[in-house]
This record gives sequence, structure tokens and C-alpha cells, in this order.
Amino acid sequence: MAGQTLTEIRGLLAAAGLAPRHRYGQNFLIDLNLMGKVVAAGELCADDIVLEVGCGTGSLSEMLLASGARVVGVEIDRGLQAVLRDRLGGNPCFTLVQGDALAGKHAVNPLILTALAQHSPGPGGHRKLVANLPYQIATPLLVELLQVQPAFERLTCTIQREVGERLAAAAGSEAYGPVSVIAQSLGRIELLAILPPSAFWPRPQVESVLITIRPDPEALARIEDLSGFVRLVHDAFAQRRKMLRRLFRDWDPLIALTVLGRAGVSPDDRPETIAPGQWRRLHAELLRAGPP
Repeated sequence: MAGQTLTEIRGLLAAAGLAPRHRYGQNFLIDLNLMGKVVAAGELCADDIVLEVGCGTGSLSEMLLASGARVVGVEIDRGLQAVLRDRLGGNPCFTLVQGDALAGKHAVNPLILTALAQHSPGPGGHRKLVANLPYQIATPLLVELLQVQPAFERLTCTIQREVGERLAAAAGSEAYGPVSVIAQSLGRIELLAILPPSAFWPRPQVESVLITIRPDPEALARIEDLSGFVRLVHDAFAQRRKMLRRLFRDWDPLIALTVLGRAGVSPDDRPETIAPGQWRRLHAELLRAGPP
């Protein structure tokens, strides 16, 4: 199967008495050439285990299955779950997880992790995400997937352009923020292509971007107390243009200068100018110094 045209998607929805639901961020990718680029960016092989979040009517799912890979699909919409069961339920390489991809804001749905754990990649395969992600869950889901063990080899997806640019933003740029620091501390990010609103139905109000993130398990292991690191970054960016010295108001000045110096930053630096590597060093030095 080679994906579904707009006419086919409309027909499937009409036959099931369904319509796109804004609540779930349902913007179906209808440009089959661009869908082919999404699949190609995943560099799939038959030994791979692929996670697809937001399967919709199964258009991308069909392309993923055509690669020979095993697909774990996630769909929250009950009507679309029935469509997927009808179209793909007989395929032994397709597993449907019915529900939200997230369990709260900061955890992957355990049903997804269980489904992934039931199958191991083949000798030449890996765990991968390939998906047209619903806009509203893209940021928290990607951040959580960067922390999943065993690690994904890559996360390839379409997301809102603004979100993709924020993830990949360089220190000192307007888009640079906490999610930039956290994501870049856990993986290598590459923006591959811009997708226009016309590539989707219904048309979103914004452009999208095809992005690939390669998680770095070693980087994850090197960050002691990841939740503390995340908290430090968010607290600092709460006033992104304030000098870093405000974080050390309760510290002995000499100890504060020592901690900052070892991290390679100045008390006069602002959070928005500090690179991810400097944030990681600062966090490590704070742990080393102990409470103020």
C-alpha cells in the first residue's frame, strides 16, 4: 500500500461517520510525496520496531508496514481506532495501542512501553519513531521519548515549525529556551524540510517541519539527577534576560563564583546566552557544591 489520498481519507471517515477533530489535533498528511520523505528519513529496515503516534486512518501506517518493519501504532480517537482495526487489524506486524500517548505531562503511556517491550528489533534493527505528531503533544512526547530505555535510535516526525525551530535553536537566538537546552542535552537535532499547510487536511494555520532527533543514551547517563537539571533550566529561564547571579542570591559569593567559574559561565551571563553544554556543567558543579 502506498498511502491514502485525500479522497480516500474523506471516504473512510464518511463511511465511519467521522470527521477531523480539532481536540485531538487531527491534521491528516495528504501529500504522498512528502509522506514518502517522512518514511525515507526514518531509514527503515525489516528488523526495525517503529512507533507511530497519531495513526489516523492508517495512511502513514501502511507505508511503514510496506517497509517490512513492525509497527506499534497509537491512536486516541475511538472512531479511528475502529477504522485502524478494520484496515490493519489482520496484519501480524501491526499492534494498536488505544489511548493517549502520554500518561500525564511527563510520562509515556505505559501501554506503549509494554507493546514495544513485547518485540525486540532484529539483528540489524532499532527502535524508531516515525509519525505525523499531533501539535499539542509534540514537545512533551519528544522530550519523554528521549529518556526512554532502551533508547530509540532516532525520532523522525512532522511537528509545528515553531516547535521544531525551538528544539533546534542556538543559544542567543529568540527561539532558544528550556526545551532547546533539554532536548539538545539528550540528542542531536536536525531539521530536514518545511511542510506547507497545503500538505495537510484540514489545513493548519501554520507551517510544519520534518525533524529527526538522534537520542544520545550516553549523554542521558552523564546527567546526574535529570529532574534537577530540568528544574534548574526552567527556573533560570523564568526570567531569561536576568543575569545568572540572581540564582545565587543565597550563596556565599566566593562559592558561587567558584561554581560558575568551573562551569565556564559568568554571573553576568543571561540564561538565553548559555549553551546546553554549559548548562550541563553548571548543574554538575551545583551538585558537587551541595546546597547553599
